[in-house]
Amino acid sequence: MTFKHNFKKVLSATAFAAALVVAPAANVSAATNDASSTQQSATATSQDQQASQDQAASQSSAANQSSATAASASASTSTSSATSTSTVKKTTKKAKKTTKKSKKKTSKKKAVKKVAKKTTKKKATKKAKKTSKKSTKKTTKAATAAVTASAGQSQATDQQDDAAKKAAAAKKAAEAAAKKAAAAKKAAAKKAAAKKAAAKKKAAAKKKAAAKKKAAAKKKAAAKKKAAKKSAEKAAKYWIAMRESGGYYTARNGSCYGRYQLLISYLGGDLSKKNQERTADRYVYGRYGSWVNAKRFWLAHNWY
Repeated sequence: MTFKHNFKKVLSATAFAAALVVAPAANVSAATNDASSTQQSATATSQDQQASQDQAASQSSAANQSSATAASASASTSTSSATSTSTVKKTTKKAKKTTKKSKKKTSKKKAVKKVAKKTTKKKATKKAKKTSKKSTKKTTKAATAAVTASAGQSQATDQQDDAAKKAAAAKKAAEAAAKKAAAAKKAAAKKAAAKKAAAKKKAAAKKKAAAKKKAAAKKKAAAKKKAAKKSAEKAAKYWIAMRESGGYYTARNGSCYGRYQLLISYLGGDLSKKNQERTADRYVYGRYGSWVNAKRFWLAHNWY
């Protein structure tokens, strides 16, 4: 589309240049024709003048001859009047014939000059037309060559523009691809970092959960152990109480008193159930460390 538009532009410019070149050529041709016509007119005028001069000379010659004849007649008048009259008639006839001949020659010359003038004019016109045709042909050829050259140059320029546009588009595409690749790489790195952070967080959470679970299990085990220990302690305490007093808080055997048969001095004068329990625990934990150990000692020694 661009090529056609440029071609039209160049063609218009070249046509205008051709018109400018042809117009002066036409003017030159017209001037040449005018010059040729002027020259032919001058030639015809000079020929007419020459013919008039020739005619005047002929008439002058005829007059001279007539004068000579008259003089001759005058001279011979004295000899014979009859001869003189005859001679004058003959001379007049001769002069008329000469004048007629001169006129015929002049008209013939004029006709020849007219024909020559027409022939010269035709030749000049033909030559001017031929010259104009050649000039026009040459100008048209030059204009066509200029149009072709301009069209070729325009096409080359369009091709260069297209190549430049393609190169710019390719460069832009490459930059866009590089930018896209960099963005993809960045996104992948970000995703990997986020994934790693999530995995780390998950692992930490899992570890924390495991630790929590372990702590809970440990706590549970400790609680279970404590409960078992407490249960064992309770069972051992109950077992000793049943062996010592049958479980009565008021049982007495000499200086020992109460459910756990403690020395009355240990109770400090307070024989209540609460004080008996507290004093028995203090005694056993202080001496054996636990009721289970106290039971074990009792089994070995039948007392504690």
